[in-house]
Amino acid sequence: MIFNEVLKDVSTYEAGKPIELVVREYGIDSKDVIKLASNENPYGTSPKVIAKIQELAKNMCLYPDDSMYELKDALAKKYNLESSNIIIGSGSDQILEFCIHAKCKKDSKILMAKTTFAMYEIYGKHVGAEIIKTNSEQHNLEEFSELYKKHGADIIFLCIPNNPLGECLDKNDVYEFLKTIDKNTLVVVDGAYQEYAAFKDEKKRICPKDLIDTFPNAIYLGTFSKAYSLGGMRVGYGFAQNEIIQNLYKIRAPFNITTLSLAAAIEALKDEEFVNNCISKNFEEMKRYEEYVTKKGFEYIPSYTNFITIKFGDKYVSKEVAQKLLERGMIVRDLTSYKQNAIRVTIGKPEQNTKLFQLLDEVLQNL
Repeated sequence: MIFNEVLKDVSTYEAGKPIELVVREYGIDSKDVIKLASNENPYGTSPKVIAKIQELAKNMCLYPDDSMYELKDALAKKYNLESSNIIIGSGSDQILEFCIHAKCKKDSKILMAKTTFAMYEIYGKHVGAEIIKTNSEQHNLEEFSELYKKHGADIIFLCIPNNPLGECLDKNDVYEFLKTIDKNTLVVVDGAYQEYAAFKDEKKRICPKDLIDTFPNAIYLGTFSKAYSLGGMRVGYGFAQNEIIQNLYKIRAPFNITTLSLAAAIEALKDEEFVNNCISKNFEEMKRYEEYVTKKGFEYIPSYTNFITIKFGDKYVSKEVAQKLLERGMIVRDLTSYKQNAIRVTIGKPEQNTKLFQLLDEVLQNL
């Protein structure tokens, strides 16, 4: 069978391994498996959200409100925007796919960091776009500027903070860079982990309204999958000027969010105390990782997210480390596919992190 030729150059995205896979392949009891690979909120979902889902479960036979009025209204009030500035997606990655289809075709150019969220490149290759990457593994705006001057770009992706590495640009530096970008270039600011970055350092905070008012060619992406702990519900959002949103809506399929997902997101927005508590615990536990890695003599990338990247240098092979941890029921993310000899570890609960340290000690002693 003949398929679209652009698919020959497309890699399949490698998602974090599920607990069920470890149970099947290694015969480990599910209660003994710890997943610290997909940057999920280890503290579960807000009890208020769970109660709302239980209350509305009887409505799952009905299509959702496709206007998504209530969720858009809640987001508009929170961020001081108009509902017309908002589009909702099945995860924020669906909206970045909309952006690529709205702006790009064969031989269009997309500019991104060397090591960043893999779906930028995968979605870009779906339409035959040329992918341009910086040489630096982390976001280097000087390199972005040089490549933009040399090649131009239809879309620029800025992941702030960056997944999978965890570093984060300062807002002022981002704004200075955006001042140099042509108004016909769409700049996608991926703020999937912005709640964490803004909590840790005010200089990293990107205000969506200020961003899109100052730069009409920018779109801000956010998600309920991380700090709001709704990864299984798949709800993301995009904020932009009306012209951008109206064109993205031409690509969006109807009913792209479920009835229960909408309800969960609306309720999650109301429980800021739960979210802030989770973020605070995250950074308390991250200090333990930084101390552990330093004591071991490894390197880590200072993180503004709910995960940390641990680099092994020439001491160990990350793929082997991740596999040995997996065999012991500990799921972490090996970054070999990103050409990094490193693992990415979601910051878990205190007892989960203690177990990770114990198992990692055991693995390293036997490699």
